[in-house]
Amino acid sequence: MNRTLSVIFMTIWLDAIGIGLIFPILPQLLKEVMQTADIAHYIGILAALYALMQFIFAPLAGALSDNFGRRPVLLISLAGAVVNYLIMAFASHLWLLLLGRAIAGLTSANIAVAMAWLTDITPAGKRASRFGLFNATFGAGFIIGPLLGGLLGDYGVRLPFIVAAGLNSANVLLALFALKESRRPARQKMAFAGLNPLRPMRWLFSVKGLLTIALVFFFLSASGEVYGTCWALWGQDMFHWNGLWIGLSLAAFGVCQTLAQAFLPGPATRLLGERGAILGGIACSSTALIVLSLAQQSWIVFAVMPLIALGGIGTPALQALATRQVQADKQGQLQGVLASTVSLASIVAPLVFSSLYFGLRSEWPGAIWLSVVVLYIFAVPLIYRCTRAPS
Repeated sequence: MNRTLSVIFMTIWLDAIGIGLIFPILPQLLKEVMQTADIAHYIGILAALYALMQFIFAPLAGALSDNFGRRPVLLISLAGAVVNYLIMAFASHLWLLLLGRAIAGLTSANIAVAMAWLTDITPAGKRASRFGLFNATFGAGFIIGPLLGGLLGDYGVRLPFIVAAGLNSANVLLALFALKESRRPARQKMAFAGLNPLRPMRWLFSVKGLLTIALVFFFLSASGEVYGTCWALWGQDMFHWNGLWIGLSLAAFGVCQTLAQAFLPGPATRLLGERGAILGGIACSSTALIVLSLAQQSWIVFAVMPLIALGGIGTPALQALATRQVQADKQGQLQGVLASTVSLASIVAPLVFSSLYFGLRSEWPGAIWLSVVVLYIFAVPLIYRCTRAPS
């Protein structure tokens, strides 16, 4: 693996640790700031605000990275994360938490830019496996981040946010001094019409097959939002988990996710084809979600985590399929538009899931997991349309 690849993966790994640090402790921070235990709606609002800002600015960031280079956009994104974590670390009112998440969403192009960077330096035939390794690297960060966040939370609910800010500061320095630009900036004149967040989305209609792929991304991304929105709340309600146990559960999932993404996407795609890999992942995830909806003991949750992780084995194939639809000079725009598609799902899904959970928690908290299976039902016909079976 060359130096650029190593630095990109290290950057994503540190980013994932920073994100994972705050997951176990965010509900406790909200309870402290809001002075109430009914925080499901607030978690949904924070997640939706982040996604809204990402939706508005991600296509522009992707286009800017095509026009001016990947490096400056990535640096701005990482610096924005530092500001977000510092604001949240010292926030005493809801509006400060909202401000922090808004800044984070506004500058959240790091994943899209890193993915475009990876596309620049990876031959088309190796992209599915590289994207799988990319996702595995993020998963590896999630092994350490939640566990560390749960441990640090015992010493202070604000401490994980301070540590996350420090990690992202290190990330800025790493990218600043170790990453070299992957493409020659085009430096074309930017049209003001490009500031319209919906305008880049029209591009989906002009590239054959891309709209259907984007819709699949939408449904799969919406389904994934249930974990960030409801996992900690469900663990507390069902099993009385504290921050440490939430961190342990997320770390265990990170182990499963890393192993699944590191070793299975390439072989699964070769053996089953793009369609089979994605549908196989959905089948595994659906089985796990049904079990979670009925779980009454903690060990069952840990037992089905490998199945949950297998749910993502087809995602790299879908990502690789999308990159084949456009030319090399449009890869940044593609990743920006796909990031906005994901963000659009992330605006709606947390609000829906948090509202559903708030209504279901007193009778059947686990019913929230079945709502994800409904999303999968909508996605399956689209998957058949945009993918091919094994030859």
